[in-house]
Amino acid sequence: MLPAFFGSILELVIKTSTDLPPDVRAAMKAALADEPAGTQSSQALTIIAENIDQASEGEGAICQDTGLPTFEIKVPIGANQTWMAQQIRDAIAEATRRGKLRPNSVDSVTGKNSGNNLGPGSPVIHFEQRDRDEIEVRLLLKGGGCENTNIQYSVPCELAHLGRADRNLEGVRKCILHAVWQAQGKGCSPGVLGVCIGGDRASGYLQAKQQLFRTLDDINPDPALAELEATIMKTVNVLGVGTMGFGGKTSLIGCKIGVLNRLPACFFVSVAYDCWAFRRLGVVLDAKDGSIRRWIYRDPSHPVVPMLDQAGFSRTGKEVVLTSPITEEQVRSLKVGDVVLLNGVMYTGRDSVHSYLMKHDPPVDLNGGILYHCGPVVLKDGDGWKMMAAGPTTSAREEPYQGEVIRKFGVRVVIGKGGMGAKTLAALEEHGAVYVSAIGGAAQFYAKCVEKVSDVSLLEFGVPEAMWHMHVKDFPCIVTMDSHGNSLHKDIEAESAKNLATLA
Repeated sequence: MLPAFFGSILELVIKTSTDLPPDVRAAMKAALADEPAGTQSSQALTIIAENIDQASEGEGAICQDTGLPTFEIKVPIGANQTWMAQQIRDAIAEATRRGKLRPNSVDSVTGKNSGNNLGPGSPVIHFEQRDRDEIEVRLLLKGGGCENTNIQYSVPCELAHLGRADRNLEGVRKCILHAVWQAQGKGCSPGVLGVCIGGDRASGYLQAKQQLFRTLDDINPDPALAELEATIMKTVNVLGVGTMGFGGKTSLIGCKIGVLNRLPACFFVSVAYDCWAFRRLGVVLDAKDGSIRRWIYRDPSHPVVPMLDQAGFSRTGKEVVLTSPITEEQVRSLKVGDVVLLNGVMYTGRDSVHSYLMKHDPPVDLNGGILYHCGPVVLKDGDGWKMMAAGPTTSAREEPYQGEVIRKFGVRVVIGKGGMGAKTLAALEEHGAVYVSAIGGAAQFYAKCVEKVSDVSLLEFGVPEAMWHMHVKDFPCIVTMDSHGNSLHKDIEAESAKNLATLA
């Protein structure tokens, strides 16, 4: 049929996972330049920039959460869509086997991971026919952390700190601002919003996600929506949410708004939040053989401009070096804002591990230990394992369990992103533990801190959910919740709420 089609799709998947498009790179480089040196957001942006360069150079996943692949495909009339869909599924499975995608497809009833990113609804493939003799394929990789910060409003409604949002563009503006504020650092800010005004609940979310296929620098053809997009971008960054919710000057790098007709009784504003690791690329294929005619969003003839003009993350001499097992005395000496360099053994633990620990003893000794909220990409390497990508996952999901795990097993350091709530903060203070933030999406940066993977427990939960035993060296994090009742996340949320109120 199309002998080059499979290879072209595989190349698209790998490039999308490992190389950010130029418009996103430019926006993130501008954010780094705008942030004052020495701030927490500046440190985070430096790590992000270094990670982007490392991912491109080593063709590794930018973020370990490679998301649910969404394909938007335009084909000539008469094209065999069934055959193409199978080729796409085969390419997804092959990219997963090579470690370019994390096994992310889980049976919603049994909880079993398919291991190859295939299953009902995985990947998402949308076809559209058109009278043109070429095939256009666009791909979006959107991870679970930012997917969890999606939000849909039914207006009129009351919004915290903004008052009533009515059924007009002013009400839409308030919903968009609220969406950025409520996401905080859980969606790996600075983020990008795709927004849909109208539709029903299902079509609104779909249209919102499709807005993410637009470039950051395009102008909406609808003058009213173009003005609203510009207004949002002129005002939203005064919120002070900043990179990873650490505070700072850039909370959003893009806002794209579409519109659908609606029922008279309904007025939905649907918001698809994407993270700074805004992975979307596309190709135009020859309709006769499936080979790549040209790329969308990027021009391979133009060399990739590095994000950093100099060295990335470097020591200041103020970092606190900790080696596991860690004592209560060491933890009690830490305070919010401290940068720590972790060494020794740490263990990954996500949703399945935390649920398991509610009813079972851990398979390892966690006393004095480091527990990392991370679902890595790990490949078998001979008799051992190779760490391919190892950034943090959103910690809020573990809030129901974390305090009890700290109390029962003596965990001293919890690593994650986005912060945790009151129950965990109380446990940190009572039992002498600390929550430290790693930089969301920095999967290659942190993978390079892993000297070896010595073992794995609970592999029956699947690669992302297993408990991996990692030996790390100089693994940098920022203390954002200490053992004295202080939380940077709580402070930034409160301060940004005051800023939000000024935009009402």
